[in-house]
Amino acid sequence: MAAKTVLNYLPRKSVIHELTGTTKLAFFLLFTFASMITYNTWVLLGLMAVSFAAFKMSHIQFREVRFMMVFMLVFLLLNNLFIFLFDPNQGTALYGTRHVLCHLFWRYDVTAEQLFYMLNISLKYFVALPVAILFISATNPSEFAASLNSIGISYKVGYSVAIALRYIPDIQRDYHNISQAQQARGVELGKSEPFFARLKNSVSILLPLILTSLNRIDAISNAMELRGFGKNKKRTWYTRRPFARNDWVAIGLGVVLLLISLTVTIRFGRFYNPFV
Repeated sequence: MAAKTVLNYLPRKSVIHELTGTTKLAFFLLFTFASMITYNTWVLLGLMAVSFAAFKMSHIQFREVRFMMVFMLVFLLLNNLFIFLFDPNQGTALYGTRHVLCHLFWRYDVTAEQLFYMLNISLKYFVALPVAILFISATNPSEFAASLNSIGISYKVGYSVAIALRYIPDIQRDYHNISQAQQARGVELGKSEPFFARLKNSVSILLPLILTSLNRIDAISNAMELRGFGKNKKRTWYTRRPFARNDWVAIGLGVVLLLISLTVTIRFGRFYNPFV
């Protein structure tokens, strides 16, 4: 059975996949900026609804991106924990009031303002993550390289990014194969082993993985050099497609969301304050 991969292209028959790489890149940038400039809870909830709707339309299953979702949740919990540990009164300072729900120890009081601030931080993650996953999982790497080149980035940089994205599943597959081979030789990597023992045994996978990666890099670089890659200042792209109606609709939606976020931020401020 093939190893499960993450951060790889997942082809589907969907509206999202039919958009051009340039459209997905433009929408990703517009949407990300719209979510970054505000902490308004209502704006973030609206952006999260759009983000989840786009993910639903892509026909990508949750189980296919479960690793990234779990990783995000762990990172989110750690982020909120450290926010509270380093400054438990940040919410109080931002909203100008203080409603203590319970006292823990020393200077650590659980306040409604701090919980509300961390709720908004969490909403930002849930807004950005589905769109980020879609951008990676619903965009062909070659088309992504073409989209980077279309906004003025050197095609050499775009091609490097495309190769890196294509290479991620290969690394995961090589890691899985080497891990299976090492376990067949008696190197224990199962969950029954203590964590540090598994960590030590995992080192035996790294050297073959690095050597395999270097061999693949050498083969790719030689093939590109033999084909004269980089000789010309410009190049054409086989995967570049002309804009269709849905592309303009997606970019227009991204612009509208950004304008709404900017308007609410300028008129009402970055933070929605329910405590006044």
